[in-house]
Amino acid sequence: MQAVIESFPYIISGMGVTFGLVGLALALGLVVGIPMAVGQVYGEKWAKKFIAFYVWIFRGLPNLVLLFLFYFGIFPLMGLNVPAFFIGALVLGLRSAAYQTEIFRGAILSLGEGQMLAARSLGMSKNQAIFNIILPQALRIALPGWSNEYPILLTDSSVCYAIGVMEIMTRGNQMVTRTYQPMPIYFACALIFILMNYGGLSLFHAVEKRVHIPGFGSSD
Repeated sequence: MQAVIESFPYIISGMGVTFGLVGLALALGLVVGIPMAVGQVYGEKWAKKFIAFYVWIFRGLPNLVLLFLFYFGIFPLMGLNVPAFFIGALVLGLRSAAYQTEIFRGAILSLGEGQMLAARSLGMSKNQAIFNIILPQALRIALPGWSNEYPILLTDSSVCYAIGVMEIMTRGNQMVTRTYQPMPIYFACALIFILMNYGGLSLFHAVEKRVHIPGFGSSD
């Protein structure tokens, strides 16, 4: 317990870094995932093939491999010195975008073709129908699936210790090296992750109930 008491303030200070990784990754995945989902459903044939290839690549490669590719390969070859934190957020976000694309694509397809046909019959262009009719409904339907990305990214963020991002696990490993007390310190790290997971999911579930569309799934 003495090791935990001494280490806890230092470990818990990594929560801000972990939340930063998760928040940026969720935002990047959202910004990239929505257009790609629209492209998969309504895009040209070449766009659908490109998006399918992107999804296949980023869903097929482990986070650790992607982190090393970007940190030790792609950015150094480009002559760019990018901080490890931003590389971690970028990799997590690009990988999350592949999963979010499929989440939003499923939500769009759940609306059926009638929504688009009705909008076009009222004189809307294809883009107007997508942005004013399809997406507002699809985003609300996709929220339960999209919110599951939070705990996934939260657990995946711990892999960023491999490139030196000062998140919770990196700080925990440092304290284990210093105190030689792995069990209590890793238990403290696990407790922090559980509390962060519970708090975030509680918030997302409250938002889900607020924006729930009657007739699409359950709001319970």
